Amino acid sequence: MTSSGMESLYQQVILDHAGAPNGVGLRGGAAGTSRQVNPTCGDEVTVELHLDGDRITEMRWEGHGCAISQASASLLSELTTGLTADELDVRIDSFRTAMRSRGAIAPDEALLGDAVVLGGVSRYIARVKCAMLPWVAVEKALAQARTR
Repeated sequence: MTSSGMESLYQQVILDHAGAPNGVGLRGGAAGTSRQVNPTCGDEVTVELHLDGDRITEMRWEGHGCAISQASASLLSELTTGLTADELDVRIDSFRTAMRSRGAIAPDEALLGDAVVLGGVSRYIARVKCAMLPWVAVEKALAQARTR
């Protein structure tokens, strides 16, 4: 597949997740919660992390914003289920490194699964905050869960 064909596929995956997101709807009783707002554009997300011991059983979220932030939350919701807290930390660090690279570092598909479709976003600084918003919220929710 050509690079423009791959980019088109990635854009379609982002639009699909934004249009029919996974993990939407808070249900309460979470081990950790966090609400994050992007002051630049006003996108916002609230996440809940549900855990059984150290293993994430579910990530739920609600948010408002652009297709990138909504797709990022949806993709992250799929990725988190079944991971341990430490495994999630590794994935958050890997995603952050790719997002800060300005396109120089491709996301690691082995770690991030379908969330690699957000890799192209790293070339656009304004969009990086949108993509990172749910990841930062999950990071904060995980930190809260660890203190309980």
